[in-house]
Amino acid sequence: MKQLCIAVAAIAVALGAAQASEKKYGPGVTDTEIRIGNVVPYSGPASAYGVRGSAIVDYFKKINEKGGINGRKVNIISLDDAYSPPKAVEQTRKLVENENVLAVYGSVGTPSNSAVHKYLNSKKVPQLFVATGASKWNDPKHYPWTTAMLPLYDMEAKIYANYVLKNKPDGKVAIIYQNDDFGKDYVRGFREGLGDKAKSMIALELPYEITSATVDAEVVRMKASGADVLFIVATPKFAAQVIKRVHELDWKPLQMVVSVSASIGGVLKPAGVKASQGVITAVALKEPDDPQWANDQDMKDYKAFMTSIGQTGMIDDSNAVQGYMAAVLLERVLRRAGDNLTRENLRDIAASMNEENVPMVLPKLTLHTSPDNYSLYNALYLQRFEGDRYNLFEGPISEK
Repeated sequence: MKQLCIAVAAIAVALGAAQASEKKYGPGVTDTEIRIGNVVPYSGPASAYGVRGSAIVDYFKKINEKGGINGRKVNIISLDDAYSPPKAVEQTRKLVENENVLAVYGSVGTPSNSAVHKYLNSKKVPQLFVATGASKWNDPKHYPWTTAMLPLYDMEAKIYANYVLKNKPDGKVAIIYQNDDFGKDYVRGFREGLGDKAKSMIALELPYEITSATVDAEVVRMKASGADVLFIVATPKFAAQVIKRVHELDWKPLQMVVSVSASIGGVLKPAGVKASQGVITAVALKEPDDPQWANDQDMKDYKAFMTSIGQTGMIDDSNAVQGYMAAVLLERVLRRAGDNLTRENLRDIAASMNEENVPMVLPKLTLHTSPDNYSLYNALYLQRFEGDRYNLFEGPISEK
């Protein structure tokens, strides 16, 4: 009997050692912790996006209170870059070289992510699900460590262009856009969507700088162009300015605003509810104030989460919804990784997603990636602001 006990004990020790040896850890991972970093504009001209970072941080605080993921606490180190590319470089290098994070996740903005794109790929650090939809993020051949969270801007722009071709085929279009990759991606996609009619339909394209104080003068010029369609490619502060100024000028074009700046709380209410009537945008996520989701369990969970972190005033902000959904997606990636918490494995998981029923994502939209296509979305819905909320009116639709 004694020999049997010794044999059983030896087997148990051997199994324990084998199981321990199966654990694979990258930087920032121990038996008790996973360190993830991101860079968010909590200050500066795009500070409206700050709630995205806060939602991710607070979501994982709740996860950690329940024991973490596979017994490990997830430490989200979220730093402010004020929407400044040089600051983004400084903060990202700090995350990688000082904080020793496993991955950078959900960092906000095309300019900021562009500034560290080559650096993170050269270091083979996952730049996972960045909060931007620039087409450059879907380049697995040259940048295999970078994936996008948002629908790609050029795809979204083609959906708007198709809508204009169907509903205002003789319209004249004015475009105001941020003078960087973010703005230019949308303009390029919109032109491609219009095809041969782009030259005759686009009356005016006006860039603005993120450092500008206002875009009032640009709105005056666009009205003077005779355009009856307005495509607003701007971050929240400037999108609100455009919508408000259009109303003040008693100009009544068909207005379309890009999804990243279509928040009711962050854009339309500051612009004025009356001024925002009829604004159209593309959408992938449920709107918190849409009554059709009143009894939806995902919506109840989201609102309960926002209330629990003391952010009831931000519940209807689409940026908060984006942050919440991003946190859920990161949780799924980390749970799927199990004890294989290496940078390579996180990259591979992000490149092979097939996620149905993701909380807050609209019905019939599946988030899917493959090793040769990193774009999460292939279709969106269109919605129109009416009264005090958006109403879905078409979708899901693809760029075709």
